[in-house]
Amino acid sequence: MAQADVQTTAGNETLLVKQMKLNIEHLYQTVGQSPDYVIRHYSRSVEPGLTAAVVYNANLSNRQAIDDVITHLFDESRPCEQERDEHLNPLHWVMAQASLIGSAAKSMNWKTVIRAVVTGDLIIFVEGSSEAVIVFTQGMEWRAITEPTTQVTIRGPKDSFTESFSTNISLIRRRVKNENLWLEMFTVGDLTETDVAVMYINGLADEKVLQEMRKRLNAIREDGILESGTIEKHLMDKKLSPFPTIYDTERPDGVVGHLMDGRIAVIVDGTPFVLIAPVTFFQFFQSVEDVYQLSDIGVLIRLLRYVGYFISLMLPALYIAAITFHQEMIPTPLLISLVAQREGVPFPVIVEALLMELSFELMREAGVRMPRAVGQAVSIVGALILGQAAVQAGIVSAAMVIIVAATGIASFTAPAFNIAISVRILRFVLMILASVFGLFGILIGLFILVAHLSSLKSIGMPYFAFNLKRGQGKG
Repeated sequence: MAQADVQTTAGNETLLVKQMKLNIEHLYQTVGQSPDYVIRHYSRSVEPGLTAAVVYNANLSNRQAIDDVITHLFDESRPCEQERDEHLNPLHWVMAQASLIGSAAKSMNWKTVIRAVVTGDLIIFVEGSSEAVIVFTQGMEWRAITEPTTQVTIRGPKDSFTESFSTNISLIRRRVKNENLWLEMFTVGDLTETDVAVMYINGLADEKVLQEMRKRLNAIREDGILESGTIEKHLMDKKLSPFPTIYDTERPDGVVGHLMDGRIAVIVDGTPFVLIAPVTFFQFFQSVEDVYQLSDIGVLIRLLRYVGYFISLMLPALYIAAITFHQEMIPTPLLISLVAQREGVPFPVIVEALLMELSFELMREAGVRMPRAVGQAVSIVGALILGQAAVQAGIVSAAMVIIVAATGIASFTAPAFNIAISVRILRFVLMILASVFGLFGILIGLFILVAHLSSLKSIGMPYFAFNLKRGQGKG
């Protein structure tokens, strides 16, 4: 009999049938007869008598948990005291016994059964029953909880998120022992079917923002979700913007701080980075450690980050504008020194600046991609040697090397990596405007920049607001 003839349907859902053999054949064909899916047949002659088959994935399941379930069910020497009415139905008996070992559920829907077995659960088919028992036996090796790698911790907890979905949720729940910490589950990705969790504190998070978040997650149409960055693209209001409107962090204490401020956390299975929304532009310059410091020290450090961001954005453009168009603004002794340095340089200031900035960005990217043992040394030594050789060869001036070095150092003061990327892009735009229009070009660029920031929104909330009130999207 053809497979299509033995599978019953209810609406658009395919259901199991009572013949165990047909159910196993359908499952085996659905997973492509992959050898890592293990099928074992068992029978029990003592009361209640039954014939059953178990199916699991050898690479995703916890073998010890599976052995415990099988031993508990089919070891006839072990006495099983059950009520007489449960003996009448073998499926009910299997369900009751499996529940004594761990979490178990019944389902007659093939989609649910397939989803369970491909995620590492144990499936038990019972002869004569159109339902299967699903026992939670997921288990695989995960990276241990370690210190954050992208957000260095000076004072505060040293743990960070991992790629384990359940571990990340537990790291948050252990810090917020409150019944108002709610969690909603979504499945995103047509092929990967990635688990995505939305966590928020009921009563603090804005309901309109929650509705918008649910709407955007349900609207995602992707074949695969491999990292939270894919989710972030779909949550952003404007795609063509250098500024991030969704915050990401690998620090559990940072997520808890945002939750207590009324924001929403999005946890994606398989990645150690948790998304936070809605956020403002100024919150990318705040670190969770600011709360652990004295208030005046925290404010001073935060102001220092703003200064660093302004320097990394404006310094090369201001230098180009001053040297090219506004020499009268430079003190005479300094101007004489700068002109003397540039005497043998064959390129205009803008070309000189672009060459040095591009070289610095190349070295920074190479330092990130090279093996950790040599990456930092090569990037630092390469920068020193390249800068000194360029000055001695007369390609660039010493002042330009200082400008580029100060700009690069200032760009590292931002605690969020993605906000630092935006300034690396915008810096070149302001440099070109300064070389064409001078200070007027910089002012035009800043005016457009502020207008663009004012137009951005994060999950429908204003992005350039200094802060968002609790219950109105702020977290």
